[in-house]
Amino acid sequence: MKTAFLAGALSLLLPVIGLAGEYNLTVDRVEIDTGDFVKTGIGYNGKSPGPVLRFKEGEKVSINVTNNLEEMTSIHWHGLILPFEQDGVPGISFPGIKPGQTFTYNFPITQSGTYWFHSHSGFQEPDGAYGAIVIEPEGREPFRYDREYVVQLTDKHPHSGDRIMRNLKMMPDYYNREQQTVGEFFSDVSAQGFMNTIKDRLAWGGMRMMKADVEDLQGFTGLINGKGPDQNWTGLFQPGERIRLRFINSSAMTYFDVRIPGLDMTVVQADGNNVQPVNVDEFRIGVAETYDVIVRPRDEKAYTIFAESMGRSGYARATLAPRDGMEAPVPELRKPARLTMADMGGMHGMDHSGMEGMESMDHSTMGEMDHSEMKGMDHAGMQDMDRSGMKGMDHSAMGHGSEMSAGGASDPFYAEGSGLVPTAANGGKFLSYADLKAQKPLYDEREATREIELRLTGNMERYTWSINGVKYEDADPIRLQYGERVRFKFVNETMMTHPMHLHGMWSMLDVGAGQFNPVKHTISVQPGTTVYMETEVDEPGQWAFHCHLSYHAAAGMFRKVIVEGGPESAQAAEADTEKAGGEA
Repeated sequence: MKTAFLAGALSLLLPVIGLAGEYNLTVDRVEIDTGDFVKTGIGYNGKSPGPVLRFKEGEKVSINVTNNLEEMTSIHWHGLILPFEQDGVPGISFPGIKPGQTFTYNFPITQSGTYWFHSHSGFQEPDGAYGAIVIEPEGREPFRYDREYVVQLTDKHPHSGDRIMRNLKMMPDYYNREQQTVGEFFSDVSAQGFMNTIKDRLAWGGMRMMKADVEDLQGFTGLINGKGPDQNWTGLFQPGERIRLRFINSSAMTYFDVRIPGLDMTVVQADGNNVQPVNVDEFRIGVAETYDVIVRPRDEKAYTIFAESMGRSGYARATLAPRDGMEAPVPELRKPARLTMADMGGMHGMDHSGMEGMESMDHSTMGEMDHSEMKGMDHAGMQDMDRSGMKGMDHSAMGHGSEMSAGGASDPFYAEGSGLVPTAANGGKFLSYADLKAQKPLYDEREATREIELRLTGNMERYTWSINGVKYEDADPIRLQYGERVRFKFVNETMMTHPMHLHGMWSMLDVGAGQFNPVKHTISVQPGTTVYMETEVDEPGQWAFHCHLSYHAAAGMFRKVIVEGGPESAQAAEADTEKAGGEA
């Protein structure tokens, strides 16, 4: 069954594949029909999403990319380990692909698993320039399956990426469809009391923030493999088969909570790397992450794949069924999530609207600070505060549990009392990062040579995002030495979740499992938390390091990483950005 399925899938790729190991892609203006609206966007080989590229571990590939646009373009091979010149980031690893030009990417395939590709030019990715990558391993998988499907998620908006960015800069809550209502005020009064509700509203008003600021971008239609909820992409199965679903979140801005009512899911891969199997009822997939799961429907009936946005403002939906045309009930959206003061880093009453210019201020003792006298205090100018010493914020010691959240559930990767802690719709198991353990270690265990702190900072009111209070265009590169192991410390000082993606090198997320810490390319950092990852610096060159929320990266939450030293052939990594040309 598996062999027949793969043969059928390969037959669909014949227009893409040339000679052995050679692939052809065109970058085109395309029409995107979501079922809710039709818009002009950008795609590959005449459609969005582009074709599924299937490689085999150990082969060398050549990918000819022809730019049919009237603007520069690029393709980044997300999660692939390759020479930096092939990474596809204009201004960092290559100049970009000019209109009418064909650029050939050449690189070896040194890994297996589920990945994806997308443009790294402007807002072409949210406008439709993305596709999936499936890499078959040289040896056997440590799990069995009879059939497989790519399930590629995205959030498609009627506005273009450029227009969305302009609107966010003009009015950050322009796309917020989940504002608090009078009815919600009275519900809070009933649950918390009148004075507590008033105090809570005043505190949020003093910060010029809203509890509903969970998602920057709402009003989208969720797509699975390019199909909207009403278009209902369907994957067929025979009862009793083990089905591998390769989930990829290619959204511009949306985190999805994924469940298949009536089916258990066994997570077997995260970001293309095998993990020790985890049985779950639901999981949250961050922007740019991938999860592979195995399901086994035993009954001859349809099942709904339901991917609900973290802010509960929209969803994507598809179906698994024995026959075309079969459908299962589509769940209702759950109650919208609301931020709490814990998601603001615990800084009660603080004005986060203009917090810049205090890099030298020592806040190392603020965990003991009494905030009861701080009502009305103006903290404008404090964006760059070091909160690394604040109680309850460091979640690096995973495996020791955490306090109960506001919703009654616990997860060590969320701030104590966070309003974003996920719970499974059926009351069952919701996947946590803390559940992820590598199937086998990728590197020998050793101590990190040094630690680099990256504070994730921002100003929602002006819609600027930064690292350590400095936007990309004003920042010096992060310089690493080939052969070292660096421990990165992420301190999220914002009320948004940030999926941080380091190009070109694997990173081990610290979940307290030692050498079995999961190996990832994208790590989500929740509001008010501190998270650690360790990176084996084994790829020389120039690399991008950024938040994968499209409009956060564009607004400044982005860095260039330069790996110095290493093989002699890679000394071109020292070349300046001018040589690469263009802009990231």
